[in-house]
Amino acid sequence: MLKYTVYSLAAMATIVMFFIITLPLSVEVQLFLGLSVLLVMHVAKAFPGTLGRVIFLSLGGILVGRYVFWRVTQTIPPVENFYDFVPGVVLLAAELFCILMFFLSALIVSDRYERPRQVQATDEDAPTVDVFIPSYNEDPGLVACTIAAAMSMDYPQHKFRVFLLDDGATGQKLNSPDRSVARAAYSRREAMQRICEDLGATYLARDRNEHAKAGNLNYGLSKSVGDLVVVFDADHAPSREFLRETVAYFRDPKLFLVQTPHFFLNPDPVERNLRTFDVMPSENDMFYGMIQKGLDKWDATFFCGSGAVLRRAALNEVSGFSGVSITEDCETALELHSRGWKSAYVDRPMIAGLQPETIASFIGQRSRWCRGMMQILLLKSPLFKPGLNFMQRVAYMSSAMFWLFPFPRLVFMLAPMLFILFNMKIYIASPQEFLAYTMTYILAVISIQSGLYGKLRWPWISELYEYIQSIFLFPAIISVLLNPRAPKFNVTSKGETLEEEQLSVLAWPYILLFAVMLFVTGVLIWRIEHDPGQSVLLTVVGVWQVFNLLISGAALGAVLERKEVRTAPRILTNRTAVLQLHNESIPVVLREANTNGVLMQLEKLPEGGNILGDTGLLKFTPSQKGQGGALKESRELMPEHAVRVRIASQRAGATGLMLGAGYADSVANCAMASGDLIYSDLTIPKALHNRKLSGSSVLSGSLRIARWALSAGVRIPILAVLSLLRSGLRRKPAPTAQELPETLLTPAE
Repeated sequence: MLKYTVYSLAAMATIVMFFIITLPLSVEVQLFLGLSVLLVMHVAKAFPGTLGRVIFLSLGGILVGRYVFWRVTQTIPPVENFYDFVPGVVLLAAELFCILMFFLSALIVSDRYERPRQVQATDEDAPTVDVFIPSYNEDPGLVACTIAAAMSMDYPQHKFRVFLLDDGATGQKLNSPDRSVARAAYSRREAMQRICEDLGATYLARDRNEHAKAGNLNYGLSKSVGDLVVVFDADHAPSREFLRETVAYFRDPKLFLVQTPHFFLNPDPVERNLRTFDVMPSENDMFYGMIQKGLDKWDATFFCGSGAVLRRAALNEVSGFSGVSITEDCETALELHSRGWKSAYVDRPMIAGLQPETIASFIGQRSRWCRGMMQILLLKSPLFKPGLNFMQRVAYMSSAMFWLFPFPRLVFMLAPMLFILFNMKIYIASPQEFLAYTMTYILAVISIQSGLYGKLRWPWISELYEYIQSIFLFPAIISVLLNPRAPKFNVTSKGETLEEEQLSVLAWPYILLFAVMLFVTGVLIWRIEHDPGQSVLLTVVGVWQVFNLLISGAALGAVLERKEVRTAPRILTNRTAVLQLHNESIPVVLREANTNGVLMQLEKLPEGGNILGDTGLLKFTPSQKGQGGALKESRELMPEHAVRVRIASQRAGATGLMLGAGYADSVANCAMASGDLIYSDLTIPKALHNRKLSGSSVLSGSLRIARWALSAGVRIPILAVLSLLRSGLRRKPAPTAQELPETLLTPAE
């Protein structure tokens, strides 16, 4: 009875909203209505809970709906004027797509689920777990750290096994006719087998590289028997409490997935090049901090490839991980949701990973995501897939269709230029109508974005990221539309370094587009001065054009790769230890650590003074973080870590002497030490990250974009010219496959 009452109220509300949206009003009344609704929205935003959020979104929906009705019925150029009509309809279609995606996103996050914590409490009922770490070409030291962290998880040791699934040393590679490939595969297999033996993990390598990551995971399934399966990417290491905080949810017999957020220790290339990592919310914060909670409410959380626990029985029902698309994670979740299995999202960061370091690697990663989601959209048809409920269809369609953003983004960049350069009137509206409808619509959208995502996404950052990606994702989408089965899986490079500041290998399209934007803005200024009859309309279009110019200018700052000589990020640790050096035991505090070494603080140097280049033994007690409940594996009896280090630097600090030391031990010993220091307890890096989750006003966001654009818009073209002059206008060698994004690579048959 309650369900039908809710449906009746929803139907009545829809009828009322439709009446308000289509009600004919004068421009003056429309402006008054818009300003009044914006004021009430501001008040409703302060209401706590779901009800206040629904009222807030409904009011915003009224303004957006009135704009859409006006836009469709009154602003399209007449069909007789074909020259204006076609681009006018294209612009309208781009707007309608963005509005549709905006409403779908708002619907998904309108009622978010804060899942209560559950902890595995006893050894007796703990399910058996197989931990899969798929690897391809990652650095052995990096993989070893992930294995060491996984082996140290707080869980009954007889109930979980860790498997390295090494696709970089398959039988196919060992027997390659290319001797260099075969030698590299043999060398890799020997190194990885030794690491697994030293750390206690199981090494697996299949015969052939078939079906990419999905095939590798399915091979792991065929060689293991655990009740649950955990997947960690080779550069995603777990904290000690990961299993304890996730497996308890599987008391629900219909649950197939527990997904946790991805947490990163290093900035993505946009954050690094614009130097925002320490102050601004990261791009992925909105997805993992908001959208996944909304998906969880509608039982539509999907597998994100790493940091997840899955039920083997569910995977067996669909013959393992799906491999039709190159995004096997989302595809697998879609198949299992359609069969009635349920998922859960646990909003507790318990893995720490690495992001791509260069723009080329970043674009390559996003290209794979984009093409994979397009494959799901075309080959799996979530809208019509049997077994899904209505909101699951909405969720999967929203997640897949999001990756079509390059189409509207590029249309919005082109549209004002058509009017400025060719006087194409593709948007018929007076300045008064623009103010009454368009401006109130824009303010409503900004208000909704601020209300929903204010602490997770600063103003205009989405536009910047989308512009940076669109230039290369647009042809990627076209390639999938032409041949949905062509894309192949490529591993994203990590741990890249740059010896000096330089332009990205992908910088030139951004530089050329900025030059075009700058030229068109110059034409705009000239027309405003010499075409007084259209000065008002040109001014309105000019605001749009200047915004595009600023976004393209800020993007130039993102494609100037900053110098980065570290192969691994440093994190704060503040752990006590003892350094045995020259037959002395010196108490030290480990202030920072990465996978290559540590930064130590001590009161004084040992006798002899200069110790640069000397080798000592660093000893410290393993972290006890993660020992909770009744899961007791006598972690307190674990032997202390002892790893040999070589002193690389010494200096006087504000609080004592500081020594920089690099690891000088076996790969396994270094991995156990760095795995404990960096990954066992993520309290400090999570606290530093949470400080960034603060809002920013539209004015501050606009000034920030303008500052980036001004700085980069002056500097980057000069650097580009100097680069050409230094090369003598000679053609440079073509970038290697590792330097290029996947969109520029020839797909495999």
